[in-house]
Amino acid sequence: MKKIIKLIIITISILEINAQTEPLKPFEQAINNSIIKMVPIPAGNYLMGSPLTEKGRQTDEGPQVLVKIEPFWMAATEITHDQFAAFRFDEKDMNPKPDAISRPTAQYIDLTWGMGKEGGFPANSMQPYTAISFCKWLWKKTGVFYRLPTEAEWEYSAKAGKTGQFPEGITAQNIKNYGWFQLNSMAKYHEVGQKLPNKWGLYDMMGNVAEWTMDMYKEDYFEKIKENPISTFFVKRSNYRSYHTTKGGGFKSSIAELRPSDRNPQTETWNRRDPQIPRSKWWMTDGDYVGFRIVKPLAQPSNEEIEKFFNDALNEE
Repeated sequence: MKKIIKLIIITISILEINAQTEPLKPFEQAINNSIIKMVPIPAGNYLMGSPLTEKGRQTDEGPQVLVKIEPFWMAATEITHDQFAAFRFDEKDMNPKPDAISRPTAQYIDLTWGMGKEGGFPANSMQPYTAISFCKWLWKKTGVFYRLPTEAEWEYSAKAGKTGQFPEGITAQNIKNYGWFQLNSMAKYHEVGQKLPNKWGLYDMMGNVAEWTMDMYKEDYFEKIKENPISTFFVKRSNYRSYHTTKGGGFKSSIAELRPSDRNPQTETWNRRDPQIPRSKWWMTDGDYVGFRIVKPLAQPSNEEIEKFFNDALNEE
């Protein structure tokens, strides 16, 4: 009997190891009449930031820190207007109903500026508060916890586990094949997924629209993450207008600003033409080149933990 028990314990241990090491698989998240394709991102350690020798490097990109990344899924593309519309206008199949969830106010003008909406164009011009609220709504609708990526997760995913100024196989000479930016965008964003993906199957990580991260921008960010260098770290929001970091550059960006290590801080000028007083916590009049994509952590928090997360992230009580 002891031998049988020992064999069972050994067998269970092997199964646990296999479950932990088995590669994650892509999946699709349905929302109303749209699908968000989610790509698996493996666990790993990587040196976040850029070395002093990297061309185009800014002082806020270091000193480099070894960061541990837990496995998760990331949206293959930026969230599109079609997908975002489900959040803005959905009135059914919700528990709680949509009026129990904060949703964006109406735009006083069309903030796409005629660049494109239906048909796969990236959602744009929203504050980070809006992108995080989308994630909260998606959790309420699907029962699955989604959020914005941390800076560490975003950079790791963009580099696809590699090091260097650009991801493996991408250079300043061929980068036009991987993203829309200043030299080829014709001063507008484009439908997602039209360029080549990186090695992990992520599209438009460089250019098209810059992407929100969970983190508030801090110039000394790398000094702070030394205290807790894991992928779930982010600087807590102090108020609903706290300024986040964007990554990846957009259709107005230079090649240097497309580098995965580049950090672009949100500024007041991104909303300078907003006529509202106080200025909108939902929209940005001058942030037409900013959008977002979402992630789903492998380890899903409890409902209580999720509620606290969104209360902290949205500065709500």
